[in-house]
Amino acid sequence: MSSINSIRFNQDKSCFHCCLDNGLRIYNVEPLVEKVHFDEKFLGSVGYCEMVYRCNLFAIVSGGHRPKYADNTVLVYDDVKKRSVLEFTFTQPVLAIRCRRDRLVAILKNKIHIFSFPNNPQKLFTIETRNNPTGLCELSPGIHNLLVFPGFRDGSIQVVNLTTTEASVSSCPVTINAHQGEIACLSINQSGSMIATASDKGTLIRVWDSQKRALLNELRRGSDPATLYCINFSLDSDFLCCSSDKGTIHIFAIKDSHLNRRSTFSKMGFLGNYIESQWALANFTVPPECACICAFASHSSVVAICMDGTFHKYVFNSDGQCSRLSFDVFLDVCGDEDF
Repeated sequence: MSSINSIRFNQDKSCFHCCLDNGLRIYNVEPLVEKVHFDEKFLGSVGYCEMVYRCNLFAIVSGGHRPKYADNTVLVYDDVKKRSVLEFTFTQPVLAIRCRRDRLVAILKNKIHIFSFPNNPQKLFTIETRNNPTGLCELSPGIHNLLVFPGFRDGSIQVVNLTTTEASVSSCPVTINAHQGEIACLSINQSGSMIATASDKGTLIRVWDSQKRALLNELRRGSDPATLYCINFSLDSDFLCCSSDKGTIHIFAIKDSHLNRRSTFSKMGFLGNYIESQWALANFTVPPECACICAFASHSSVVAICMDGTFHKYVFNSDGQCSRLSFDVFLDVCGDEDF
């Protein structure tokens, strides 16, 4: 089995891509079907990829053991034309890419470049950031055109509204002091009205109102420190899920938060009052210490895509019960010509 370098969902979580040492594969989630397969001869080994919903464009950065291109270049491929149609080159390696239908964002170690995209692409502006070695950054796909990334102060995030930005004009970021420890994981809901954050401690997830900068929910993953790999909202923002190196996928209720299990913890000092922590409504397990991403699918189900090549799908109910619907090794799944 070829080495997997990274995996990520598209903006509406209907597809995911898998960057490999021998190319790139894109899969449909429901049903699980391979939709795109580029081998090593075409792309080389791929480090990072970003889809643009389900359209024919996707952006890649080379990586892995057999790269074909430099790691400071973003290539935008057209799956219909079967070739590269855009190229963006920088002075430093590109650590991550984020796209929406009208923007492309390239994340470097201490800079974020924002471009108009895909028609008549041009750089709009550049944001200086703190050292961001993992390329942590999220771009809202919805009506609130927001860019979120770690702030200069430990535990803070910066929120930039891209709606009013013009070429060579930088928008002033808004800062939210979200945690005491360094930010390790971020997520924005589909509309851009809520932001979820977690620190490198990995015990708490906080949900924020992106406009008012107010704390909406404090969700407790556990009491032991953990590395969080992924946080995602459901499409309707009623639920949130997360994955960590503990091998457990946690599912929380956001809209009907009374469904979550409760326990009160003293939060004197940092937040200045008592916050009632909410424990997960439901959870299920995947291979421990294997990085994975998770997202909501149809009919109250959650899928987890793991770096060991496995695909897990569970359904949950309001009583907190989880049951497995399917399990696959996605690298062995056959292709389908219709995308």
